[in-house]
Amino acid sequence: MQLVDSSNPAELSARFRRREHAERLALAISKIARGLDDQVKIMDFCGTHEWTITHYGLRSLMPPNVELVAGPGCPVCITPGYFVEAAVRLAMDGVRVFTYGDSYRLQGSLKADLPKSLEEAKLRGGKVEVVYSVLDAVRIAREDGEESVFLAVGFETTAPATLAPVRSGDAPNNLKFINVHRLTPPITRYVLETHPEAPIRGIIAPGHVSAITGAGAWAFLPGEYGIPTVVAGFEPIDVLLAILEILRQVREGKARLVNEYSRVVSWEGNLEAQRLMRETCDVVDAGWRGIGFVPDSGLAFKGGFRRYDALEAYGIPELTPETWERDLPPGCRCAEVTLGMAKPTDCPMFLRACTPESPYGP
Repeated sequence: MQLVDSSNPAELSARFRRREHAERLALAISKIARGLDDQVKIMDFCGTHEWTITHYGLRSLMPPNVELVAGPGCPVCITPGYFVEAAVRLAMDGVRVFTYGDSYRLQGSLKADLPKSLEEAKLRGGKVEVVYSVLDAVRIAREDGEESVFLAVGFETTAPATLAPVRSGDAPNNLKFINVHRLTPPITRYVLETHPEAPIRGIIAPGHVSAITGAGAWAFLPGEYGIPTVVAGFEPIDVLLAILEILRQVREGKARLVNEYSRVVSWEGNLEAQRLMRETCDVVDAGWRGIGFVPDSGLAFKGGFRRYDALEAYGIPELTPETWERDLPPGCRCAEVTLGMAKPTDCPMFLRACTPESPYGP
């Protein structure tokens, strides 16, 4: 299912945003939805999909019985506060901590004696530096030899880029990593199996992640759970096409996997990136903020690559199911929002105590 075939990126992007295409798709969606008896809840598992849905007002185009909800598709939001707290402690102890801008304000510790984020740690004299690429951290650490740690947050999309200098040995010994990489298919399975009270009728699978994992990574959704699934791109037309295809499958009563984003995503994905992750890391049970431990959903350095593990290097205990805490401040409903059980507007903190400039929760 591909709307256009163009080698011109600007033209391609423009065509996937045309109003007339969106209007025709919205009419087709409404026509199918009128013939469905039940409410259809469709979940996305990607922060960029959610941005597209919100930015272009796609929810306003949906008929009353079609609900679009966000799943745990933001790697920053689901990073346990434990690792942010570890990074904050290191920064306050004089170890330089590199972070991406999206993790800079991420809330960590609920303890009164600690800065609550790396931003606050820097304001209080901690050594924190925001970088745009892990290669910046590698270069700076190599040039000055200073004791450094990189807070490595991300899904399959960013994990290979972070792990590449680890596998090659380009990362110097004075640079360690707090490895908080998480895997998306396992959390999708977890949501479906542990929260049946919020039944999902269709899934928009993440495009960026699927470029690494391959579209085939999502075959278990229709195969095991009977859920229509579409790998989609990030333009509004991409998302509307995905919704239309899901509704068609719901109407037919036949679930299948469709790769709408075939202009970027292949069935098998990026085999070299997959190999890189396998060679440097083991797949382990891992904590997700506000959710808990999810089986086989995290990456941990293995073998000789453990020399890059910041937790091991600085004697920081691993997070375990026994030591994990529901690391959300009182009244925060981020976990319910992440699991598709509530909307942001259902949270009493939304746009009051919690804003993008001053987040209350993750």
